[in-house]
Amino acid sequence: MERIRVSFSTGTAAGAGVGGLTWGQQQVFRAMREMGSSMSMGGVVPVHDARQVADFADELRFLMTRYPSMRSLLRFAPDGTTTQEVFTSGEAYLSVHTAGTDADAATLAAEVYAGWKSRPFEYTTEWPIRMAVVRTPAAVTHVLVDVCHLATDGSGLATMIRELPQRHALAATIAGGPLELAAQQRRSTRQTDNAMRFWETHLRTIDARRFPAGHRHPPAPRFRRLIWTSPALHAASERVASRLSVDTAPVLLAAYATAYARVVATPRFVTQVIVGNRFRPGLADAVTPLAQNGLVVIDTSRATADETIHRARQASMAASKYAYYDPAARDALLDRVSKDRGEPMDLQVLYNDRRTATSPAARPWTQAEIDALRPRTRVVSEAELPYFNEKLMLNIDDIEDTTQITTEVDTAYLPMPALHRLLTEMENFTVTAANSPPTPATP
Repeated sequence: MERIRVSFSTGTAAGAGVGGLTWGQQQVFRAMREMGSSMSMGGVVPVHDARQVADFADELRFLMTRYPSMRSLLRFAPDGTTTQEVFTSGEAYLSVHTAGTDADAATLAAEVYAGWKSRPFEYTTEWPIRMAVVRTPAAVTHVLVDVCHLATDGSGLATMIRELPQRHALAATIAGGPLELAAQQRRSTRQTDNAMRFWETHLRTIDARRFPAGHRHPPAPRFRRLIWTSPALHAASERVASRLSVDTAPVLLAAYATAYARVVATPRFVTQVIVGNRFRPGLADAVTPLAQNGLVVIDTSRATADETIHRARQASMAASKYAYYDPAARDALLDRVSKDRGEPMDLQVLYNDRRTATSPAARPWTQAEIDALRPRTRVVSEAELPYFNEKLMLNIDDIEDTTQITTEVDTAYLPMPALHRLLTEMENFTVTAANSPPTPATP
């Protein structure tokens, strides 16, 4: 392996210095510590053009120069305080790996990337982006990029990918960075206060527990990941969304709420949802983690499918409005409410709709077409997790022409047969709703 030194400099001191973490960084860094992982994002991309090693070095220089979060390192104080230092210049390295054939290059690229994923970033000394190329004697065949979640989220990474081909027309350094955002957030006391009032209203009235008491001796392995796909759920959600003139997001959230109520036997569904926060002014293209948890509460009792979807839509909108806050304030609130209620508040059920497009397609699905798709519902994969820091997390993956759901579960609280039934009930709810006549929505 060869390492190419890539020097970079912003030419300005703006945005540099030492300061606190943003709200989004605080949330994701806690999860990273709990999981023992950098939760990095990226991948291996085949190269089909004439770019050479020097071109990729230039791309790395652009990424380091333009985005302040890529040239930030953490600082840990003896009292436990975590800050970050953003630099104006420095050196990064592009790794260059050589293989004999195209087939060997593909294997080597996968091995290098797997090694990256298994090794957490060195947060105080390693830039939060790793980049490499694999080449044969004839050409560069693959480029590899791995970005620490502390530096950005999926939407921020999409901004980087979108801007990279335009780098020669863009300003070398983007205005704003994590230090400026963190300072702005420290001044946003009203935002946090309003969010905490919303959270406290629900925390004082919901059940403290999400599941009955866990099993003392759950079957091994305890933590599992299940990937499940249903083209019928996809088609049915689009049919329902079109009929109700909504997007598919509240349809799937209502399906989750109803399925959870049926399987866990609780009519009041409570989950934390991951809110991207990029709808807020000035944050649409920010390259930094912005997602925070919102709180969704849906009463599924005595409600038709249409009413449940209406409630899900309202609850989701409220959750998004109040998902931007100082994490320390929420921690203090949870501690206070737990103490007042005499038991810890359990919020370890989560939901994350990771799709970039949720509007129903123009295709008018028929019920016969939906029913014909049901035999294609299947488990894509099931695997052990070494550790899982929640009890249940359901992710809607960004896959075309199907609804793919990735779930992580602690089987001490929800055994695998129950998880399979929950997913089936999501499909049942939505397919039935697709074949139901419209009903008036009630608050």
